[in-house]
Amino acid sequence: MTEPVKNTLLFAVVGGLILMTGFTQSWNAAILILNMGLISAIMAIGVNLQWGFAGLFNVGVMGFVALGGLAVVLISTPPTPGAWSSGGYGIVLALLMGAATVVAAVLVATRMPKGRLQTVSIIAILIVGFFLYRAIFDPNAAAVEAIDPAIAGNLGGLNLPVLLAWPAGGLLAAGAAWLIGKTALGLRSDYLAIATLGIAEIIIAILKNEDWLARGVKNVYGIPRPSPVVGYEVELQKDPAFLARAEWFGLDPVTASTLSVKLGYSLLFLIVLLVLLWMAQMALKSPWGRMMRAIRDNEVAAEAMGKDVTRRHLQIFVLGSAICGIAGAMMTTLDGQLTPSAYQPLRFTFLVWVMVIVGGSGNNFGSVLGAFLIWFLWVQVEPIGLWLMSVITAGLPDGSGLKDHLVGSAAHMRLLTMGVVLLIVLRFSPRGLIPEK
Repeated sequence: MTEPVKNTLLFAVVGGLILMTGFTQSWNAAILILNMGLISAIMAIGVNLQWGFAGLFNVGVMGFVALGGLAVVLISTPPTPGAWSSGGYGIVLALLMGAATVVAAVLVATRMPKGRLQTVSIIAILIVGFFLYRAIFDPNAAAVEAIDPAIAGNLGGLNLPVLLAWPAGGLLAAGAAWLIGKTALGLRSDYLAIATLGIAEIIIAILKNEDWLARGVKNVYGIPRPSPVVGYEVELQKDPAFLARAEWFGLDPVTASTLSVKLGYSLLFLIVLLVLLWMAQMALKSPWGRMMRAIRDNEVAAEAMGKDVTRRHLQIFVLGSAICGIAGAMMTTLDGQLTPSAYQPLRFTFLVWVMVIVGGSGNNFGSVLGAFLIWFLWVQVEPIGLWLMSVITAGLPDGSGLKDHLVGSAAHMRLLTMGVVLLIVLRFSPRGLIPEK
């Protein structure tokens, strides 16, 4: 069997699994798997750029995904009335003060002669700057958070179309990646992994605790949809033309409106995925892509040929993180809310890495395939496991301790399945289902 035929069959199998979900369960569930599969595929492309192209071990994926979600709040939600006048400008001033303190400390560290005077100066700048920052920041943040805290308590956004928030999420993640990369990319691969994981946790902690920014753990609800492509169910159910189309398909208005909204998201997500996939393929085939793979395979040889390895690593780290930020903005738009506590390492870091490894590290199409396959299994394994345990324990009496234990353990089938799939693929196809050429 030729390689293109095999790859086409693999995609057809995954597509058939999603279609089977629609026929056997519900089309709402099938389209939800499709939408999250599209978003996961974009995340996988971002991680594949970093790992498959350049060998960068980034386990801080969820931090950049969260920054993409934050961008949606800052761009597309309406501003909170009175927030800026009561404390918003003071918060900006405090943040500028904090940045100026760091810059001043860096300038002293780089320009003053080393010695006791330099050390004392740096400590003095940091202490004075910290207390000035807190003196400005604390009262202004408290004033913003006191504005109608039940539904607001934050600065709000710019009230711009939500589609603009998607590239903004990429830019915000790219900016954070540049700052992180300037300090962390000089570390060895295992230390880089620890650093990116720690920084991602810091980002999540900020989102959870700074209510003035995005309401913290109280979450931001009612994020606008990308109209007119994605409408609202209530409006669709009042549209006579839509009701006529729903009747022609044999669907009730509620089901038809729900499917229409989800398919609208599917169309937008597919367009973004195809554009990013095309760009990633062009980059892979370009001289830049060949250079990145040469650096990945042998950094010492690449440096001997005059390549600036650190600079190239920074480039691809920023690009991959930006793609993860775009995916995070899309996911927050799909959910209609920003929930910082939902950004768990297992969901966004472990799963995306499994997608890339199973699909084929270094191959963009492999990453897309792995994303759809792993997400389908992640969603469907738990109900399948519950059914399987029910069949196995059918002969046991109700109230049996063994039966209760086995049925209650069905949720853990997810983790077991991810491990088994990963082991099988690494045993029989170590380079993934669609290996790098």
